[in-house]
Amino acid sequence: MERFYNVACDPKRMGALSLAFIGDAVFEVFVRERLVCQAERPVSKLHRAAVEQVCAHAQAAFVQKLLPVLTQEEQDILRRGRNAHSNHVPKNSDPAEYHAATAFESLFGYLYLSGRLDRLRELFETVCGED
Repeated sequence: MERFYNVACDPKRMGALSLAFIGDAVFEVFVRERLVCQAERPVSKLHRAAVEQVCAHAQAAFVQKLLPVLTQEEQDILRRGRNAHSNHVPKNSDPAEYHAATAFESLFGYLYLSGRLDRLRELFETVCGED
């Protein structure tokens, strides 16, 4: 599947933090789309519901849900993201959770830039699907 902005790039050669940068946005769009399509509700409630799912704590938990279904390639991207060194860990965030969230976002960024939207949807459904 084609990306929104069609420019040549090779996500295999990108740093994990760059992948996380785009992956954060991709995941948030998926979350927001799901929320607005579920039911009409005030924007303040939409925002609160989105924040609950895109925070580091939630994303770290999502990593645990994904581990059993990831390919070796996806596990490698996750590992790269977790091991990426950032000069900034928010003070309200646990460092381990923050690194796990960065790993999660790196994976979403990698798959998005690889044009693998069907796989992204599968993984999104694994972590955010109806129970």
